[in-house]
Amino acid sequence: MTQVKTGDTVRIHYTGTLTDGSTFDSSEGRDPLQFQVGSGQIIPGLDAALPGMRVGERKTVEVPCDAAYGPVNPAMRQAVPREGIPAEIPLDIGTALQMQTPQGQVVPVTVVEVSETEVTLDANHPLAGRDLVFAIELVEIA
Repeated sequence: MTQVKTGDTVRIHYTGTLTDGSTFDSSEGRDPLQFQVGSGQIIPGLDAALPGMRVGERKTVEVPCDAAYGPVNPAMRQAVPREGIPAEIPLDIGTALQMQTPQGQVVPVTVVEVSETEVTLDANHPLAGRDLVFAIELVEIA
């Protein structure tokens, strides 16, 4: 029976949870996730768990934050003057917004703090700093 090796295109079903057991993503009810192993298309800790797996095999993989979305980077938080944000933009804590860099790149951010004069926006990935757990099933080696 064939085993996964780096460079193979695979299809997996997965459920991603935090260490407290809460689910943050799942392929349940959708087509399996397809990607090339070792290509950097998925987080490194999950990618590294696939070589050697066989079709139909299931496993649970614990991925530390350094092998997932990395630690929280304080430099990715920025306070901006509140008057620079249009009044129709909601500023509730947790609201997802988009900013544009001077080079024109769109960056997703989350409102993390609001005062009368400033709004603090966080461009870290929402799962940065979190250890993750994935239950995976290898569906196909293409």
